[in-house]
Amino acid sequence: MQRRDVLKQLSALAALGSIGLPAMAQATSGFEPVSPPQPTDVKGKVEVLEFFHYGCPHCRDFDPLLELWVKKLPADVVFRRVPVTWGNPQLSGLAKLHLTLEATGDLARLHSHIFNAVQADKLPLHTEAGAQEWAVKNGIDAKKFSDAYRSFNVNVRLKRVEEIGRNYKIQGVPTLAVDGKYFTSGSIAGSHEAALKVADQLIARARAEQGRK
Repeated sequence: MQRRDVLKQLSALAALGSIGLPAMAQATSGFEPVSPPQPTDVKGKVEVLEFFHYGCPHCRDFDPLLELWVKKLPADVVFRRVPVTWGNPQLSGLAKLHLTLEATGDLARLHSHIFNAVQADKLPLHTEAGAQEWAVKNGIDAKKFSDAYRSFNVNVRLKRVEEIGRNYKIQGVPTLAVDGKYFTSGSIAGSHEAALKVADQLIARARAEQGRK
């Protein structure tokens, strides 16, 4: 579903699951250009960003495949998840939870569990109270979580991920962006598995464009 349609319909957390793969024609190349190209945060390496959100069932399905793929990435590739918000308060709340867990050091342990908590259990993790209650049940000290959630650092980083999403003009998730120049996704490449294969090819291409083998 396209972003513009989703934001018209999104009135409750349950509707988050309708935001998924962008409805675009499949490209024969399996990728599309980022226009305009975006600067990356790494030098001498290839940056890969995954744009996603926790209410998206396609993102949930893609995540286990992505996790395995990330573990095999070479040392010159830097991978980072970027939660999208599209100016929606509920998506912003889920993005803030992601960034808070990253700040507390608990994201790797709990990332995959958030999908189920939001989509299957319908927990209000987009609110501070709901997020903190869930975090405490999952072994995080309440004060530690609250301090991180309300911290200047997390709020600045939330504004930054919102800015990145706008700059990349993200219209659907999950989407991978390689080296600030190329997009691929299940809808563009034909499947989640194909998107990861295309991403490997784009990494090699970006490496060559940087003058490295």
